Amino acid sequence: MTNKKYDVSVKVGEYQSNGETKSRYLNVGAVLEGPNGPYLLLDRTFNPAGVPNLDNRSNLIVSLFEPRDKQQGQSPTGGSGRDNPSATEGDDIPF
Repeated sequence: MTNKKYDVSVKVGEYQSNGETKSRYLNVGAVLEGPNGPYLLLDRTFNPAGVPNLDNRSNLIVSLFEPRDKQQGQSPTGGSGRDNPSATEGDDIPF
């Protein structure tokens, strides 16, 4: 049996909400646990070269977030500024 351990996300921008700067994240995959151990499932269309690079770095930060319970009406990436970049401000659209 496979068990989802983490959502894999990258920061793609920022926005303002109630005068506070929040980050936009794009879900690009998941870390799953299977009978042979953990593995990464990465979205085949994700291109790291398309992620904004304002600091001119040669690397990319990929964040792991514990999935949220979908039954509670929250997106799998939930709070902490992990919003779907295709959503309009204030929308909580699940990935």
